Amino acid sequence: MKPILKISLTVALISLLSFQATAQTSKYKCMLQMSNYMGEGAYIVVSLVNTKGDYDKTLYVMGDDKKWYKTLKEWHKFYSKKPTDISAKTGASVTGGDRSITTIEIEDSKINKGYKLRFETAVEDQKYYTADLEIPLTTEAMADKTEGKGYIRYVRLNKI
Repeated sequence: MKPILKISLTVALISLLSFQATAQTSKYKCMLQMSNYMGEGAYIVVSLVNTKGDYDKTLYVMGDDKKWYKTLKEWHKFYSKKPTDISAKTGASVTGGDRSITTIEIEDSKINKGYKLRFETAVEDQKYYTADLEIPLTTEAMADKTEGKGYIRYVRLNKI
């Protein structure tokens, strides 16, 4: 390979890698209000789901005891295949009637492109909800309060 072509390919690769590393993201305050249910604290995972409904990325996990992650069945299948360090994205589980406020970071390139935020919930010895709540990642939907179907009463996002 000619030296100039080799240098050009190297520069192109470095440019691509630095572009991927600096993808523009925005932070959102996520306020989650739980329903008044009886029982243990809910484990909740907030995931980015692509246009096909497949898991793309774990954004936040509410519940820090890893032994209970398997109760979030669909997410756990994804997480088991592609384990990542989520320690900086975890917090306490949330009990019935409580409110949780966290910050999640979303790539701007995913907005208005068919992606969704999925809130998956599980409570010990109770029903499991694969999609307790889903928020389409559209400018309009992210500005609204979204009602849950199970343990989550509603979620509201505010761009920080």
